[in-house]
Amino acid sequence: MEDSEFDEVLDDWFIESLKTYKDLHVYQLEFPTQVIEWTSGKTVCVAGFHSQKNELLELRLPLKLFADENKGLCAERDFKVVNGGFADGPVSSLRHVPGTRCVVTNDGRSSDLQVWDLGGDYSDVIRRTAIIEGRRPESGMGSKMAARRLSQPSILHGGQSDVVQLTGLASGQTLYQLATDATQPLNSLHFLSDHVFLAACCNGSVYIADSRTSSAAQRLPPPDSSGGFARWWMDAAADDDPSSCRVVRLSSSGQVEVSELRRPGGAGRRAQLDVQTHCCNMDNVRVSWAPMLDDSISVSGFGGGVQIYNTSGWGAELQEARPLFEHRGHVVSHRRDDGVPVNVTAHIWHPERLRTLLSAASDGSVHVWEWVDQSPADAPTPSLKML
Repeated sequence: MEDSEFDEVLDDWFIESLKTYKDLHVYQLEFPTQVIEWTSGKTVCVAGFHSQKNELLELRLPLKLFADENKGLCAERDFKVVNGGFADGPVSSLRHVPGTRCVVTNDGRSSDLQVWDLGGDYSDVIRRTAIIEGRRPESGMGSKMAARRLSQPSILHGGQSDVVQLTGLASGQTLYQLATDATQPLNSLHFLSDHVFLAACCNGSVYIADSRTSSAAQRLPPPDSSGGFARWWMDAAADDDPSSCRVVRLSSSGQVEVSELRRPGGAGRRAQLDVQTHCCNMDNVRVSWAPMLDDSISVSGFGGGVQIYNTSGWGAELQEARPLFEHRGHVVSHRRDDGVPVNVTAHIWHPERLRTLLSAASDGSVHVWEWVDQSPADAPTPSLKML
């Protein structure tokens, strides 16, 4: 693309953004990140994934984002590095332990975990404080993780369904091991309550287990896929009752199924998303429930955008669905000299703000953005096309 064409595209997007965004702030990392994790309502932790030494940073979001009135008078308009440190290798997974100033990381190459102290009033240095050994140290595939808030902080971790365990952070002792004979690679782990959790496999199956019992885990079978073999990613949304949990599963072919744990054999709601499946990067795909918007999900990893979908109008028959909104800022605001397209590497919703998300891209850019719902309050469900 010529310089004049690039400038024209950028100008058009900037004018459009004045109507489609309530807030949009940009930060540039030295190296890209695949992890974004909230450490408080105003701070996130990010880390690089290069093969050698990588920065581990805690960033405070621009305070202007949180100003309800007179935003123009707020002097703090930029991201700020609050604390920082270095990891000796890549960081492919990162989880904050609720109620603490600790995060746990994994390098994606072994099952071992690294525990870090984020610092605070006494220090601005992020320090590694412990290493937790996994059940297969030379797995070569890394570990997925989930953390929970209890009197004894602990981390759930494992790279395959048969090696998932719960480990106490202070003691390093194994508190629980998942009982299953299947050996399936995992794409994620999720706590639904203090004790009930989900282990989501790359083939689309999901195991439901309770760490208080040694009983075998219940298995939710994978969705039917019209595209043959597919890799799947999952997220879960639960309230006080884990049985009311809703599960969303996204395939590498762009198909999505929404189902409920209370009806494991029931028909789910299905859709074919409007994504570029040829741009799918297996390491970067994310699907997430919106914590404050009913029936809304976000999707990234299929190119340079983050898409928002409303699932409420989907049915049991596969149908095409178009996004309510797409954040294209990473693509249009940066031009790479090597001609390699910019792809989104991670995104996450703000836990308490209705339409605020953070996203990161392969050029090292980090955006925090609040999109504007331009549909009327009584607007019909977005149009769907049956396949």
